[in-house]
Amino acid sequence: MRRPLVAANWKMYKTPQQAASFVESFVPMVGSATAEVVLFPPAVDLAITLQTLSAKIGGAKIGGDAKIGVGAQNMHYAEEGAYTGDISASMVTGIGARYILIGHSERRQYAFETDEIVNKKLLTALKHGLTPVVCVGEHLAQRNEGQTESVLHEQVFEALKGIGAEQAAPIVIAYEPIWAIGTGKTATPEMAGDAHRFIRGEVAELLGSPVAEKMRILYGGSVKPENAKELMQQEEIDGALVGGASLDPASFCKIVEAAG
Repeated sequence: MRRPLVAANWKMYKTPQQAASFVESFVPMVGSATAEVVLFPPAVDLAITLQTLSAKIGGAKIGGDAKIGVGAQNMHYAEEGAYTGDISASMVTGIGARYILIGHSERRQYAFETDEIVNKKLLTALKHGLTPVVCVGEHLAQRNEGQTESVLHEQVFEALKGIGAEQAAPIVIAYEPIWAIGTGKTATPEMAGDAHRFIRGEVAELLGSPVAEKMRILYGGSVKPENAKELMQQEEIDGALVGGASLDPASFCKIVEAAG
């Protein structure tokens, strides 16, 4: 059984004070949750998010062994250097974060990140012991033109290039159809399940069936409390990467509970 993972991507929202307030409210709500939970705050909020979690629940534990983790939304693939505005993997781990979001569609669109850059970041993340959540997904025009599988094939193949089966255990993939992000549109559970099934097949081709069967694949794209349960009932969907609905603690808690 793959343990569900539900991640909150706060994007460019929340001041440090608002991040702390979220944690204060959220932790008591999810005492019975069994899913793994990860918060991805903006870089300036990482320290206060980690500090508030530690103070609130000591060791960031909820519901027995169901931990709340914290990750960064982005990092550079270089170890260090003259990259103004970027942060490195050692900075992420040094502050206490253990997860990293890689290749989000907004990074690909606005920061012009290529599949090659995604691959470089993934290799660096694994080297530093981070749990990477690697995002893949197609545009609406690509889906309408029947290109979804070819797009996913290329993105998965390029992201995992140079990675062996023995390295792949920490990797999480998030399928986020770009046409469903922030639009209110959501892939039907069947559409999402089909895409997840295809991605798992691609991983099996590259890294073998045992790795593919264990790898968690999340759905992202206008996930809300109203549709979370139906999405999570799909056998191939192992959790969610949540944007707007993760900004409110009560809303996000309902999605976590829907995952298990």
